[in-house]
Parts: sequence; C-alpha cells; structure tokens
Amino acid sequence: MSSKSRENDDNSEGHSALKEELNKQVKEQKVVVDELSNLKKSRKVYTQQRNSNIFFLADRGQTLSSSKKKLDILKKELQDM
Repeated sequence: MSSKSRENDDNSEGHSALKEELNKQVKEQKVVVDELSNLKKSRKVYTQQRNSNIFFLADRGQTLSSSKKKLDILKKELQDM
C-alpha cells in the first residue's frame, strides 16, 4: 500500500469519525430543543456552568433560543462536510 493511499484512508476515517460525532451532537441538541419547547412556562430551567458541576437558574426563553442557534450551527457544519 502506498503512503498516499494510507494517508487517504486515515483522512477518510477521521472525516467519518468527525461526521459521526457531529450527527450525535445534532441528535442531542434536537432533544434539548424539543424538551425546552415542551416545558410549561412556569417550569424552571438551569444551565450548567462550563467545566464545572455548578448549575444556575436561567431564563427558559433565552435557553431555548441559544439551543436552537446551536442546533442550526451544528446542522450547517454537518451539511458543509
């Protein structure tokens, strides 16, 4: 096997793994958006502080909006692949 074909195999494996990870993130984000969309207005929402186990009370509408934006970004990244 030539070094070029090995390099192409490595690139396609990396590309495939990245695409699989993006698909997983899109599915997870769809669940988040769906759950937030179906919450009653009176329910409280907490968001996790980055890189810690601390949660803070958050606005449901803002959280839903940012989750939708994140989903759109992930979908675009997946389409661009």
